Amino acid sequence: MDINAWVWWLIGAVGLGIPLVLTAMPEFGMFAVGAVAAAVVAALGGGIVAQVLVFVVVSVALIAVVRPIAARHRASRPAHATGIDALKGRQAVVLERVDGSGGRIKLAGEVWSARSLDDDQVFEPGRQVDVVDIDGATAVVM
Repeated sequence: MDINAWVWWLIGAVGLGIPLVLTAMPEFGMFAVGAVAAAVVAALGGGIVAQVLVFVVVSVALIAVVRPIAARHRASRPAHATGIDALKGRQAVVLERVDGSGGRIKLAGEVWSARSLDDDQVFEPGRQVDVVDIDGATAVVM
């Protein structure tokens, strides 16, 4: 049974697509696109040299163009604070008197134990305070 070259290129493209799906490495996808381009050249009657040349040129061009764009996009994405880091810098309302030894605040809809940053500072109920740090399960406020 004689299989045309373009079929082999498509089989190669599928073979390169499998590691792309399993490893999430986009380079395999770029090589798969190169193999599809080579299959088109083979279907149009191009020789083996033209097929390999198209495969190499398309694959390298995609890697050279797409990877830097993807790296810039990944680096420019702002980091989102999560967990206790997202609470730092937020405002809270004092529920029970807060001083250097303790107290209670309402922060992000939850009641937290709190203490003042400076031992001399005292915050009365109803006052707005800024959360400067989270120390275990205690918000440090000022």
